[in-house]
Formats: sequence, structure tokens, C-alpha cells
Amino acid sequence: MTLRQVDPPIGRPGGAGLLVVTPTYNERDNPAAFLSGIRRILPQTDVLVVDDASPDGTGELADRLAAGDSRVHCLHRPAKLGLGTAYVDGFRWALARGYDLVAEMDADLSHDAGDLVRLIAAIDDGADLALGSRGVPGGGVVGWGLGRHLLSKGGSLYARLILGVQVRDLTTGFKVFRRSALEAIEPASLRSNGYAFQIETTFRAVACGLRVVEVPIVFCDRQVGRSKMSRKIFLEAIAGVWRMRAGAKRGAKGPGAKLA
Repeated sequence: MTLRQVDPPIGRPGGAGLLVVTPTYNERDNPAAFLSGIRRILPQTDVLVVDDASPDGTGELADRLAAGDSRVHCLHRPAKLGLGTAYVDGFRWALARGYDLVAEMDADLSHDAGDLVRLIAAIDDGADLALGSRGVPGGGVVGWGLGRHLLSKGGSLYARLILGVQVRDLTTGFKVFRRSALEAIEPASLRSNGYAFQIETTFRAVACGLRVVEVPIVFCDRQVGRSKMSRKIFLEAIAGVWRMRAGAKRGAKGPGAKLA
């Protein structure tokens, strides 16, 4: 796979710090507002847009934004290759450039940039992985119908029961990792590529004995564009948790959890 990127060289002075990774596919109406939100809260944060050759020109727009902001970088992939591999490519990009913290955020404005401050504070307090959680007191969702609520809560409950972990929101896509946590979960070895990817990264952290902290957030459903959820992605998650459990039983990933 050939990746085209606009980025600083490895070892860029000041590269250490926080990198926000956001995958995009047909999100043309969102990147400018997304970046503005991050700049308003954390002006020194770097952002990596991982675009899967969006037909609507999202990648080209991201390039223009990067041309005007040295802290915005773009990773262009040749086709729609999936959420999981987009994050894996973003994680590898971040690790190669020495970032201390790496965040996952949706580009569709569902995640409040202001909540990044509280996730980072959880890391400062000793967490290896801080999750923006809709499933703990103070967390929630705005804009979903009953079906989507049942799918999300049911998916998390199903995964918790199969995997035997206590994390309430296993499917959240709003996370901040320490560098050492990313290295421990070995991104290149992750196998999920859709809805299950978020489950797998958190479960892998738990299985490595890392400290996982859930920080309450309010998730707001996207206002522009369409959800990428599909039947295929849902079925991958159903089967994927059994594969994760089998791998853990074989001793594929370390000791038990330290949860907070």
C-alpha cells in the first residue's frame, strides 16, 4: 500500500507532545470546524488527518488546511481501507515521530474538543489510557434514536460479558494513549478494522495490565454526513470479541487488568 503524506521529517523539533489522529472519508464539511475546535482549546496540539481517498475532496481540503498550519498533517491512503487500519497507520506515524500522547477523535464533531483537557488530566493523574466514556455517571449521548442507543449499549454489554472486563464504554472512539500504552498494545498486530477496533484496543490495554480510566463525556450525534456503521461492521464486532477472548486465553497478551 502506498501512502502519500504531507508532514515534517522524523525528529522534528517540538514533535513530542500530543497528536490528535482523525480518520476521514467523505467529511468535507467538517475538518475546518474540527481543527478550529482543537485550536481554540489546545492551540499547540498537532493533528493528523488520515484520509481514505474521499471522493468528496476531503483529502484535498485537508492539504489546504495543512498548508496554512504547520501543526496539521495529512496521510493519504489510496482507497477506503477501514477505520482500524486508518488508526493503525496514524499510530505508527505518531510513534515514528516521538509523540508522548496520541488521541483518537472523530472528525464529524461528535467529540467535544474541550473534553480533551479532561482526558489529558486523567493521563497526568496516572492513566495509561483515558477513555471518553458515555457509559459512566455524567456521560451520555445526544441525538440518537432508540435503535442506536440499544446497539451501542448492547454492544458494550455483550463485549464486557464475553471479554470479562469492567470498562463501561468499550466502543468509544474518543481516547488518549500514553506512548508506552500504544507500544504495549502493538498497533501493527491489531486485527479488527471496524466497530470492533475500539473494543480491541481497549481490551488489549486491559490485558496488558495498563491503567484504563473512563472520563465521562457527552457524545453528540453527527450533524453533517452519514454514519459509517454497516451490517458488515456490526457482524465483525460480534465475531471479533470471541477471537479476542480466544487470543487472551492463549496468553497472547499479558496479565489481567488494572481498572480505575
